Amino acid sequence: MPSLFPMRYSSFALCLAGLAASAVAVVLLPMAWPAWLALLVFAGLSGTGVHDLRQTRHAILRNYPVIGHMRFLLEFIRPEIRQYFIESDAEAAPFSRAQRSLVYQRAKGDPDNRPFGTHLDVSLLGYEWINHSMQPTRLAGHDFRVDIGDTGAPAHTHPCTQPYSASVFNISAMSFGALSANAIQALNRGAKLGSFAHDTGEGSISQYHRQHGGDLIWEIGSGYFGCRNDDGSFSPERFVVNATDPQVKMVEIKISQGAKPGHGGVLPGPKVTTEIAAARGVPVGIDCISPSSHSAFGTPLQMMHFIAELRRLSGGKPVGFKFCLGHPWEWFAIVKAMLQTGITPDFIVVDGAEGGTGAAPVEFSDHVGAPLQEGLLMVHNTLVGVNLRQRIKIGCAGKVITAFDVARMMALGADWCNSARGFMMALGCIQAQACHTGHCPTGVTTQDPVRQQALVVPAKAERVHNFHRSTLHALQELVQAAGLEHPQQITAHHIVRRISDTEVRLLSNLITRVAPGALLGPVDALHNVFRYYWPIATADSFQPLKEGLHAGAE
Repeated sequence: MPSLFPMRYSSFALCLAGLAASAVAVVLLPMAWPAWLALLVFAGLSGTGVHDLRQTRHAILRNYPVIGHMRFLLEFIRPEIRQYFIESDAEAAPFSRAQRSLVYQRAKGDPDNRPFGTHLDVSLLGYEWINHSMQPTRLAGHDFRVDIGDTGAPAHTHPCTQPYSASVFNISAMSFGALSANAIQALNRGAKLGSFAHDTGEGSISQYHRQHGGDLIWEIGSGYFGCRNDDGSFSPERFVVNATDPQVKMVEIKISQGAKPGHGGVLPGPKVTTEIAAARGVPVGIDCISPSSHSAFGTPLQMMHFIAELRRLSGGKPVGFKFCLGHPWEWFAIVKAMLQTGITPDFIVVDGAEGGTGAAPVEFSDHVGAPLQEGLLMVHNTLVGVNLRQRIKIGCAGKVITAFDVARMMALGADWCNSARGFMMALGCIQAQACHTGHCPTGVTTQDPVRQQALVVPAKAERVHNFHRSTLHALQELVQAAGLEHPQQITAHHIVRRISDTEVRLLSNLITRVAPGALLGPVDALHNVFRYYWPIATADSFQPLKEGLHAGAE
């Protein structure tokens, strides 16, 4: 309404009036400091108003000088207001307050029992539980482990000779550079205390990974950091130096990650410090590029031979790869390459699209890559269908926080689980979601030496250890309640899911299962994803047979 237009400038007008009044007060009472203070305040506000009217960037400030800044202030603190005062305990964004509180309690060693019953609505669609037994077991401990490394593989595949006994719950891939030096030290020291594994992330092995001697899974990405030539290609000689280090227990080739599958990355030159350059083997101050694909292999067959070569160069340590499932024919092509060469990875880590510790383009975070459940089932079923499942262990990652999360993933086919954000929260992360800004309030994801001083390594390492131990203790209690001896015995028959107000189903009745060896014969009776895409996959290329692709699309 036209009559309200002058109200837009009322705050500015009041500032000008205050400026005039304080100027008069200074003239009349030159020795009164409140008058001078008022003059400075109103002069600043009036100057801001004049600037707002003249600037051209923000329409709000031109229409609402001075008072318009309140909008930007409230928008700036909105995440904190919402997190602390508005969101419910069960609202996940991306982790709920209840999930975060559980991690904090377990990390601090506080009791995590909850009085007065569940806060979850058990009548909601999607609610899940694990069936218990009338004859629970009693287990001696919670140090559940899985042996990784196919020592019985044919000689020409350079089989594993140094298998690794891994915990079923480990630290997922997070690089030095993405995390602070103190965070890396605390994670590795916690892993040492709890005898579990710490994935280095593709940023390679820094001096901070080595200080406390925790078991390392060395992740090698497309930039080949820590094992690259000056032109960015893979260097066997430099690989051997790191891979034969006794602290490195396994080698993981990163094909893609859940946060941004199919997307490369660039660490800007100003962020490539001396320490990061030393870990990655790149020049200081020069843009550090992670290509979107590997240069060491271009076909599934070449990928299998690369895996065998890394196993040989590492002295027989387990070698595998991590990926987020995308085109099904590409995954099938890899499996066909395994069958054709006889070379298999010792392990595969399935990263779900819901994963991600650092920043990624919104479209990639929200709409690229298969979620963990679908990716894990596809990988497990395919390996069962070609009779390779017993030779290859499967790990997984993607919003795994609680013991039930671990149990559920193992019911779907995983041998072990990794967690990134869970262990970040154990370090003190408050989900401020400022990881990419360098302004992390808790010192976890910053290279600012002052900010990361807030993260005291011995104390936070103990929290990492506590979180791991308490989570596995809770897993032990679930396994006992189900009447089992090991979490690997948990199957989809143990998990129940509500699918309507009046109906529940065993998870085993809701998911696709493939019979052993089923993909080695006719696939006409299998699920469409196998019926359409398995025949068009070829070990010679990641590209499908085009005539088959068109037929499947029809």
